Amino acid sequence: MTKGWPGSWSADQLSRDDFLGGRLKILQPRRGYRAGVDPVLLAASVPAVPGDSILDLGCGVGVASLCLGARVPDLVLSGLELQDNYADLARQNASANSQILDVTTGDVADMPLRLRQKSFTHVISNPPYFNRNSGSSAQDEGREAALGEDVPLAIWVKTAAKRAAPKGTVTFIHRAERAPDLIGEMARHLGSLELMPLIPRTGRTARLVLLRGRKGGRADFRLHDGLVMHAGVVHDGDRKNYAKATASVLWEGAPLIFPG
Repeated sequence: MTKGWPGSWSADQLSRDDFLGGRLKILQPRRGYRAGVDPVLLAASVPAVPGDSILDLGCGVGVASLCLGARVPDLVLSGLELQDNYADLARQNASANSQILDVTTGDVADMPLRLRQKSFTHVISNPPYFNRNSGSSAQDEGREAALGEDVPLAIWVKTAAKRAAPKGTVTFIHRAERAPDLIGEMARHLGSLELMPLIPRTGRTARLVLLRGRKGGRADFRLHDGLVMHAGVVHDGDRKNYAKATASVLWEGAPLIFPG
């Protein structure tokens, strides 16, 4: 390990990547789980205001929390991360971007006491997408731990709901094919559910969904129009190809507002 680099990483094992058009500089491993647009979209969808408290379950290197902190000032940011080396990166990323992110290392299935004693205005999560029983796996251990669903989705949702304050929100991003499971689990613990599909291109089916619930909410379920991610019918470069509304979220830090 090279002195000055977090966790078990050496300098050549890490990349420093731009998020929000360069407003954030994020260290993350070159191999293993790498944050992309998913945590940015998750952060943009949270209806936070200054002074709110945020808990990011499975925070990884801190991208969702730090994107949220860059958009909304004076938030109290907390994260839970299973892997020590990713938690160390999240702490360093927060410091490097002049933010405070209180990261606890621990398991969502066995919430550390210091978090069990707290409640939060908003709980967010980009949980592992792949059920290990499905046969999908990643070759890299860190990526496998980040993407493989060791803890059932039901536990992620139940834990998030427990940590939400009264009238607080819980927001997840997940694969569209898991939407029925996610809706069912959220409905056990939360109300006022709202779902926004994330659609690769016009005419395609959604690959991801954002689902938000409110603790104690009583409003009916709402299915919003989907956010179309890419313009045109073919891919034409990672940055140039995003639709205008999506680009404003990803590059300018604009909020992703669920229609009222």
